[in-house]
Amino acid sequence: MRALFASWLPSPTTANRREQLRAAVGALIGIMLTTMLSKALLQSTHAVAFLVAPIGASSVLLFALPASPLAQPWSVIGGNVISGLVGVACVRWLGTSLPLPLLAGAACGGAIAAMFVMRCLHPPGGAVALTTVIGGTAVQAAGFEFVLMTVLADSILLVLMAVTYNNLTGRSYPHQQQNPHMNPHATKDTVPTVRLGFKPEDLDAVLQQHNQVLDISRDDLESLFMQTEQRAYQRRFGIISCADIMSRDVVSAEFGTELAEAWSQMRAHRVAALPVLNRARRVIGIATQTDFLEHGGLDNYRSIRQQLRRFLRKSGVTHTEKAEVVGQIMSAHPTTARIDTPIVDLVPLMADSGFHHIPIVDEEQRFVGIVTQSDLVAALYESRFAEAAA
Repeated sequence: MRALFASWLPSPTTANRREQLRAAVGALIGIMLTTMLSKALLQSTHAVAFLVAPIGASSVLLFALPASPLAQPWSVIGGNVISGLVGVACVRWLGTSLPLPLLAGAACGGAIAAMFVMRCLHPPGGAVALTTVIGGTAVQAAGFEFVLMTVLADSILLVLMAVTYNNLTGRSYPHQQQNPHMNPHATKDTVPTVRLGFKPEDLDAVLQQHNQVLDISRDDLESLFMQTEQRAYQRRFGIISCADIMSRDVVSAEFGTELAEAWSQMRAHRVAALPVLNRARRVIGIATQTDFLEHGGLDNYRSIRQQLRRFLRKSGVTHTEKAEVVGQIMSAHPTTARIDTPIVDLVPLMADSGFHHIPIVDEEQRFVGIVTQSDLVAALYESRFAEAAA
């Protein structure tokens, strides 16, 4: 018997207590404000009601599962309203010829079919359709007006609350789909990290074979698989951190370093980038050869030597629009990594996002070294070689 009950229980949620509290507080605030605003808006219009019970179910999705395809704005608004319209249509056109159980089933089944067609599947929509059937004579008499006023107003207000609350508490809503295969070089090639792993068509084939609605977007599912592969790789080869492979004796610059001096340092040490530090040795930017080329107007390679000399030469005046120091051309707020970051976490940044240099900082965010693509390739080669030798 215990095994039977255990099979009925879902797996424990992976959300921590803080996330659970965030969702609960969001629903509390969202429903409270939706009720107050809906009452103020609809009482003066003689609406049959200003709040419908299925909105409570919508709040679970909006605040506890804001990344779900079932919780996106069109899913909520379209799903609730279209389901309500289907329910009203069933009551108006079939109510006199069908017994209540069959009418209720027709309303819910028709609502699900309509939501599939309109791409706004939203579970509380079934409850909205059922409400129009069993909501009493007042709801049935109001009919389409009930849906287009009360249900629509409640849905829009709750979505607005979810947009505000989720974004204020660190949850992107509406959820932005991320394409893990987007190439930063704007070519048709997939990004390097997925060329040897599973391919998009593999996932599409499995999902088609699975043939069920999933409460997660395809892109999010693919991203989770990719992160799982990275974790498995890390466990397989052991944890190699940035501290193990980074260059420590690194040439750097300050905001006020003159361009000619910075360029000379890069040439002398044969490096393609200079981390830009403040006096506390915190990274405030990075100046690369690309920055020099772009700001120096060197996209046109004719007479490039003369243009570069002109760009590096000081203007000799106190006020000029010409860039004079590194801080004026650097890329501010560069991506950094902690000294204890596993190097597998740098692979997507360098292989997919196109970063060539990652400044490394310690626990106090002070600069301690840099990892280049060459460092990363060498480390991955060594780990692979060590595995083969073992």
